Amino acid sequence: MLKRPIPSTQETLPVIGLGTWQTFDVPAPTDRLQRTLETMHQAGGTLIDSSPMYGRSEARIGDLTTAARLADSFFYATKVWTTGREQGIRQMEESRERMQRETIDLMQIHNLTDWQTHLQTLREWKESKKIRYLGITHYTDSSHEMLERILATEAIDFVQFNYSILNRNAEKRLLSIAADRGVATLINRPLGEGGLFAQVRNQPLPAWAAAYEMKSWGQFFLKYIVSHPAVTCVIPGTSDPDHLADNMQAGFGPLPDEATRKKMVDYLTAL
Repeated sequence: MLKRPIPSTQETLPVIGLGTWQTFDVPAPTDRLQRTLETMHQAGGTLIDSSPMYGRSEARIGDLTTAARLADSFFYATKVWTTGREQGIRQMEESRERMQRETIDLMQIHNLTDWQTHLQTLREWKESKKIRYLGITHYTDSSHEMLERILATEAIDFVQFNYSILNRNAEKRLLSIAADRGVATLINRPLGEGGLFAQVRNQPLPAWAAAYEMKSWGQFFLKYIVSHPAVTCVIPGTSDPDHLADNMQAGFGPLPDEATRKKMVDYLTAL
């Protein structure tokens, strides 16, 4: 799978990861979730993104990766989602316990909640090696301006935000600012929470998609995002091993160039 460097260290990450919002905190059979993680590992994916907001997701990730003897094979990203320094510390300690990790690879401030307070704590945790990287997140276009301002003034390793082929607000400024500031990017809502699939239902892929080894609409949508050079990793959510396998394939093969990216948008909007 294609890998991109984390600018602050040059450590590389596979470009397709896994989001767990509304996918791992569901009554899904444990064996299916375990097969999803094993499929991800076999395809070369590593980054798993979670949050205390996602119910049982952190605990299920910890239990399943340990049971599969794959605990050290993944890059664990989660978040702090509360207000106040002591509450934040307590919540992050609980996340470490649930995910069964001495060190969390990436701790992010969820939706910028009390971000100034938590950022100071995250810097202390990074210094003491409780976390390896720190980041900030949001999921709406209206948050992009604030994310841009923080990137311009603070030392941040990762920024996570929404971006898809039909929601390209991040292309205006945020992606280029992250690249200029040397900040890794995680992309949430890459499939428009499933809305993109509704738009293409019963529609064929264009014949020229084969030149870029796009074999499904999911790969079409994800390859558009991955082909932006400022994108580090995309985190579509799923609890289905077959969907996961399909998503992972977007990290393989040639990527669309700028002219083809425009062609992809034009084809989709014309449907």
